Amino acid sequence: MWRLYRKMVIPTVKLSSGYEMPMVGLGTWQSKAGEVGKAIEAALKAGYRHIDCAWIYGNQPEIGETLKKLFSSSIKVGKAIEAALKAGYRHIDCAWIYGNQPEIGETLKKLFSSSIKREDVFITSKVWNTFHSEVACKKHVEEILTQLQIDYIDLMLIHWPMGYQEGGATFPTIPGTDKPAYSTEDYLTTWKVLEGFVKEGKIRTIGISNFNHKQIQRIIDNGTIKPAVLQIELHPYFQQKKLRAFCKEKGIVVTAYSSLGNPGSAFFRKEGDPNVLTDPVVKKIAEAHGKTPAQVALRWATQQDVIVIPKSVSEERIKQNADLFDFKLTDAEMKEMEGLDRGWRIVNLKLRDSEHPYCPFHEDY
Repeated sequence: MWRLYRKMVIPTVKLSSGYEMPMVGLGTWQSKAGEVGKAIEAALKAGYRHIDCAWIYGNQPEIGETLKKLFSSSIKVGKAIEAALKAGYRHIDCAWIYGNQPEIGETLKKLFSSSIKREDVFITSKVWNTFHSEVACKKHVEEILTQLQIDYIDLMLIHWPMGYQEGGATFPTIPGTDKPAYSTEDYLTTWKVLEGFVKEGKIRTIGISNFNHKQIQRIIDNGTIKPAVLQIELHPYFQQKKLRAFCKEKGIVVTAYSSLGNPGSAFFRKEGDPNVLTDPVVKKIAEAHGKTPAQVALRWATQQDVIVIPKSVSEERIKQNADLFDFKLTDAEMKEMEGLDRGWRIVNLKLRDSEHPYCPFHEDY
């Protein structure tokens, strides 16, 4: 299905839940307070209709306030979200852990009161690891709805299969040590809570993030709703072919985070690490099409039916990151891109959580 969003045509994919999800969304991980709202407003006004959030990002209140204000067209909002929406984005990816959901909520609130309708924007958020129990997860989802200032969430993901000790830090440790403090709460418990929210109408679609194929199959075997989406790290240097093939067989749509190789992360990357955006193959293909290396990396993914959620707070880059569908990589170019795979995972919590019984990275895929 194709939908015309202002200045751009952004394709959507139909999920097993029956809803349409835009193939390009605005990622909000690492978007700072004071920036994320502006990015969302720019994205939505440019045509984006997909915003990816998470509680852990720490910016959902700002996102919610931005949306609230944009929908009411009354208060100045954050530039990142606004730039994305202006560019044609209709998919916003969030998470509680990102720490920016309040600002995201403010941005959405404003937009939804003006020219952009709530039902036109696809909003993703995620349940953080310290909220895996039944009681904690229920409160957490309600908190996210409040932060984003919306009545329902289009897609809710379990951020990681590993549960952490509840009631304290986002990355808790055993007192007097630097060892992680785990919870053995089963992610199936968390999943069943999310299924309940679907029945209530507060969540439309549910999925998972950073799960391996055995964990996904366990949810399929024990749940009443099949995961519709798997969000994973995926870029030309880490192509996850086996996991993508598994998801295709099961009818699960894949969303790629760090789809540009996360070049701006000082936390996960080291000096001298390879960079997708400066790779000679990517640069050569970009020059051949008159596009940027980032656009080539994103087009490579979307051409394989993978949804992308690149993060930016620059209005120009937000527009570029959605301007992907007026060119196509040739079969030979796709083959060249396939040859870049080196199995290089950047976001690797195995370094912290290798002893957790639900750490997903002990499996091949």
